[in-house]
Amino acid sequence: IYPSPKSIMDYLSKPGVLSVIAGVACGVCLGWGIRGRLLRQSKVGMTAPADSLGSEANIMGESGEFKMVLIVRNDLKMGKGKVAAQCSHAAVSAYKQVQRRNPELLKQWEYCGQPKVVLKAPDEETLIQLLADAKHLGLTVSLIQDAGRTQIAPGSQTVLGIGPGPADVVDKVSGHLKLF
Repeated sequence: IYPSPKSIMDYLSKPGVLSVIAGVACGVCLGWGIRGRLLRQSKVGMTAPADSLGSEANIMGESGEFKMVLIVRNDLKMGKGKVAAQCSHAAVSAYKQVQRRNPELLKQWEYCGQPKVVLKAPDEETLIQLLADAKHLGLTVSLIQDAGRTQIAPGSQTVLGIGPGPADVVDKVSGHLKLF
């Protein structure tokens, strides 16, 4: 009932057969990629309720790309593990907020590969200003305060998470900051 492995190998060794198979595979992959981009662009144009996003964020970004930034206070001199934990808190908190408020945006960010960028702010005042700027643009924000059980004072504001959101809108707030 089934062809033998030798007959399959004979068929595949004929000139052009592998080229056709490779062409079909490339076409399927290309079609899938284009379909995903077109679906993303049509969904990106959808607006959110006016009370949940600012007017600039209603456009949902022009690039069609999404990201989250995690901004670490550099003046606290936290250890690497502490920074990782605080960034994780901010990312999880922001994720939960967007999951409740805008699940479609969350899907688009996940489709983009969940990009996250860790940046540094010189002090608490800068962090608070970035928070206000992000809120003004209607972006999701997550400000983390440490419990004070290890390296730093209780209540210290350590990391600000912004997004996930349209990359070009997020960049309006954090594009001038340096990588951590």
